[in-house]
Amino acid sequence: MLVPSLTDGDPVAPLRCSAVLTHHWLVRVRGGEKVLEALAELLPDSPVHTLVHDPRGIEGSPLSEREVHASCLRWLPGAVRYYPKLLPLLPWAARRMKLPPVDLVVCSDAAIAKAMTPDARSRVVCYCHSPMRYVWDLTESYGRSIPRFLRPLWPSVYRRVRKADRVAAQRVDRFVANSRHVADRIKRHYGCDASVVHPPVDLPPAPVTGQREDFLLCVGYHTPYKRLDLAVAASRDVGRQLVVIGDGPDTGQIDRRRDRHVTLLGWQPASVIGEYLSRAAALMFPGEEDFGIVPVEAMAHGCPVIAYGVGGATETVVPEQTGVWFERQTVGCAADAIRRCETQSFDPHLMYEHASRFSKATFQRRMRELLEDVLTTGS
Repeated sequence: MLVPSLTDGDPVAPLRCSAVLTHHWLVRVRGGEKVLEALAELLPDSPVHTLVHDPRGIEGSPLSEREVHASCLRWLPGAVRYYPKLLPLLPWAARRMKLPPVDLVVCSDAAIAKAMTPDARSRVVCYCHSPMRYVWDLTESYGRSIPRFLRPLWPSVYRRVRKADRVAAQRVDRFVANSRHVADRIKRHYGCDASVVHPPVDLPPAPVTGQREDFLLCVGYHTPYKRLDLAVAASRDVGRQLVVIGDGPDTGQIDRRRDRHVTLLGWQPASVIGEYLSRAAALMFPGEEDFGIVPVEAMAHGCPVIAYGVGGATETVVPEQTGVWFERQTVGCAADAIRRCETQSFDPHLMYEHASRFSKATFQRRMRELLEDVLTTGS
């Protein structure tokens, strides 16, 4: 089996060793699962161990054909839908998952999959999408989303999960971060250094050069820190239509009477997202993200990005070439960025070339080299 190279060099051969993959939860295909798909191609015989698994949510993904082992949480009614509410149980459930004796454990993690128990001889590599924001950086805002009568319990819960997360991090032989921003947070929260390998992005076969339409686009799983509210308010301020793709709790905050300029499409497959990226005037990316695959996908489709200039966006969006930044998360700043974007022209060929730096082939080549080094040196 060979992994095709999209844009750069020879195909990437799979890594032949005994290995398992671990992942936080496998319930839908989003950015983290795209990383897992690429890792699974590198390790074609490796099963996946995850805390929660919903086979229906990953239909059509290559992961649906993979052997998957879920934790004991799978027996809880509604676990595949309400897994975020199971946070207090996650460390316990992860530790109970005893991984088989293999050469390599490759952990794709944005929660506490790294706490699964490896065999003593296994080397553990953790591709960290992000240390858990809700127990490390956003404890106050997350606490406000909890029912009032449970809020007094929240500090003890996040401190306990935070301690378990830090202990699990010490079992990792090599951390890999998806951005410099996340590498800094790994160092701050776990005291560990991390290599940086940007995640893989699906690219169209050629630059998209068609006519842009007069609407803005916002794509993702919309939680408070992603600031869908800011995209809604800023697009209203400049009198632009906003198309919102994706689900999440913040979509319920859109007022149908006040926000008539907003079209909610809900969750959509990649083909539909690509179609809208090929037509939109610009992508709104108003949150502070650790990396952000969607902005790179937008650039590959010739769609400029209007981004909050902090975090992962500073590693992908090139001002005046692939989009614009705004400095503060205020309606005024975001609206001004929309106006600035409208006065500029962007070359879709240069945008495509820039996005190609984040191809799946590049990701797989760098990860293969890193995994080989861990197997050779032991760390």
